[in-house]
Parts: sequence; structure tokens; C-alpha cells
Amino acid sequence: MALVLVAAGCGRRLAHERPPRPSEVRDFEQLFARNCSGCHGAEGRLGPAPPLADPLFLAIIPEAEMKRVVSEGRARTLMPAFAREQGGTLTAEQVDIVISGVRKKWAGKPDDTAGPLPDYLAPADKTDVHARANREEAFQVFALSCGNCHGTSGQGGNEAGPLKNAAFLSLVSDQALRRIVITGRPDLGMPDFRKLGAMLPAGQPLTNEQIADVVALVASWRRPVEQSQTASAAAAGGSSER
Repeated sequence: MALVLVAAGCGRRLAHERPPRPSEVRDFEQLFARNCSGCHGAEGRLGPAPPLADPLFLAIIPEAEMKRVVSEGRARTLMPAFAREQGGTLTAEQVDIVISGVRKKWAGKPDDTAGPLPDYLAPADKTDVHARANREEAFQVFALSCGNCHGTSGQGGNEAGPLKNAAFLSLVSDQALRRIVITGRPDLGMPDFRKLGAMLPAGQPLTNEQIADVVALVASWRRPVEQSQTASAAAAGGSSER
């Protein structure tokens, strides 16, 4: 009888002390470390993905959009879906904890906020993207604001690598490009839209229109890459059939 009681007592103690199931974790630091730090860095910066510890980014992204991206992921990038209903591992409550924790820890007033901030999401307009990418203004803005580091035609320069790069363009969406043009990569020394605009003759922060031009131009370099890959795949398929 004594052995039975001891065994029963040990069973209760072990059950009480068991680690929480993944779905029961409600601590922001734990959730961030397990799900976000691998790409965005342990302190929200200096990871392969753009930083979350960026007041400018947190000032421009709508909370609903941030929740959508965390829940559903982002197409054409390595950002996965984290919501359980989207195949991820986080409950709806945990998604909210991550978002509120990021904002509480790193949100603040961006430095040098002269004038209105650009829109995080691309403005809904009727301008054909292909036409925008071929506008003279797009080439001028890119060459003057981005060309010093990335080369005037996106071929790469002394300060930064090429943007006209198959691997890079296959892993980045147009929205991700827009975000980087606006916020830069402050953790890696890439300037934001204010400093990029200062390189233009007017010396003013990039406007929504200019940001859209740059994004359309860089995105247009993706099409020849995709066409080349499609042609190669078709050729490989044809040769295998023969």
C-alpha cells in the first residue's frame, strides 16, 4: 500500500511539473525565440530577414496587415504561415501575443520624421506596372538613390550586392521590396526612404510615387529571369521526352 501511495504521489508531482505544451506557451520572449529569431535575429535585428526592431517599420505597417502576414506568411518569400489554420504551429492567441510583444518592445517614434510617412502597402492606382518600370523617372530615381551602392543598373557595386540577381528576385515579393525601399536595413547600414531621397536633386524623402517606380523597376528584372527558367525547364522536359 505504501508503495502504491508513493507511486501515485510521484505521478501527480511529475504531471504538475511537466513543461507546457507548445500551444500553452504565452510568454512573448519564448514565442519570439522559437518562431521568429532564426530569421529576424535574437533581438529583432541582424538576421537574414528585415528587422522587426525598427520603429519606422512598426509605424507604417497596419496592425491588421502585420497579423495577416504572421498568420498567413508572405508569398514569394521565405516567411511562412504561423497560424494553425494555415498549417503553422501558433494559436490565434499566440499570434496576438507575438504581434503585441513586438510592438511593445520595439515600437517608438521614428527618427527624423519630417512630413508624412509613406504607405506601407502599395497605393491602389491604375498605372500599369510594366509601364511604370519603364518610365524615365524610375531609372533616374534608382540610379541616383540606389545606384551608389547597388550599381546604376542594379548590377551590384562596391557597397552592396546586385539586385538584378536570380536568387534574390526569386525570394522577394514586390511588397517586401517596397518595405525595404521605405525602411532600408538600419541594422546593415542600408538607408531608408528619407536618406535615399536626399540623394535626388530635390533633396526630399522619396514619395509614394517614387517608391512605386523603384519597386516596379526592380520587379521588372524578375521577368527575364522567370522566362529564362521557364525556357530551361521546357527544354529539359523536351529532351527527356526524346
